[in-house]
Amino acid sequence: MNPRRIFLNLSVFAKGYLRSRVGLFFALVFPIILILLFGAIFSNSSSTTVDVYVQNQDHNSAMSLRFLEAINSTKAINLHFVSPSVGNLSKWLGANDLSDGLVIPAGFQSDYYNKTPVVLTVITNPEQTSTSGIVSGVVQGVANQFNLQRANGTQILSIQPENLPTLGGQSFQYIDYLVPGLIGFSILTSPMFSMVNISSEYKKEKLFRQLSLTPLTKAEWLTSTIIWYILLTVISTGIMVAVGQGAFGAKVTLSPLMLPFLILGPILFTSLGLLAGSVSKDPETAAVIGNIITFPMMFLSGTFFPVSLFPGWLATVAHVLPLFYVIDGLNAAMLYGNVAVTLTDTAVVGVLAVIFFAAAVRVFQWRET
Repeated sequence: MNPRRIFLNLSVFAKGYLRSRVGLFFALVFPIILILLFGAIFSNSSSTTVDVYVQNQDHNSAMSLRFLEAINSTKAINLHFVSPSVGNLSKWLGANDLSDGLVIPAGFQSDYYNKTPVVLTVITNPEQTSTSGIVSGVVQGVANQFNLQRANGTQILSIQPENLPTLGGQSFQYIDYLVPGLIGFSILTSPMFSMVNISSEYKKEKLFRQLSLTPLTKAEWLTSTIIWYILLTVISTGIMVAVGQGAFGAKVTLSPLMLPFLILGPILFTSLGLLAGSVSKDPETAAVIGNIITFPMMFLSGTFFPVSLFPGWLATVAHVLPLFYVIDGLNAAMLYGNVAVTLTDTAVVGVLAVIFFAAAVRVFQWRET
């Protein structure tokens, strides 16, 4: 291969790509928009307390206030008091577009001392499963503790919270996982969609045949194309890390362990896009095939939400997708500094890159008939 021809074709390819506003938008701008959007929505979700509106119908008795103070001390709930005069708390919450509430019934203190069963009404919105679970769990936990005290029982079981080992002992938030996920998203979409379109369009317009009549070889064209997407990935990664850190204080680390994924990832998905475009009869079919391949990986590989939250069968599907190992490796490199996981994921991505590259080269016709 001639390095000069590779460089010249890289220059031509880059100029053509940079002239495409759509290509630039999805390669550099769209991931930033996603970081800003999802970051604004979820970045502080792990540290935000849940607002709960309390209606104390026991006339602020000492025991009811003690119970509410215990709930407030958990730091998971922020209490707001609503006068009993508003009537039905559930209807009041609905009328004011609020969701979570707690009703302390009349006679709470006397029933507690007399060991008469007391029913606390916890009002939640079934559409907000995360907050409703927190509210119900906290109220039930405090109620259990008060039951134990009233029965003069001895606490036997307790819990000691402990976080998983993290890089530098840090605790992570949603934005910290979002940045590596969107880097993987960019590694997938930019080369995949572009190569599906380029390979099918060039084949239809006989441009590959024209290129084959020049001194440029198939290997040189492929090499220069892959180099461009690696460069684009590195630039996109730098921008996304800067935006994540600058806008939301994302605790991601630029580690040398990332480099294999920034190189092997573009090789893998450039090859996959070239393969999809080469086996298609026309650009329309190629676009359909590209979408069928790409969209499951975009949403099922841990791009926006951890795979650990998926049902068991769906997590199994995720482990079949190549992008999962790119994102999992980036998380291990940028967040946890886990060398073992990074090396394992690098090996998987490397093997897949070799397989798809070999398949694409075999199917890709440089000198078309």
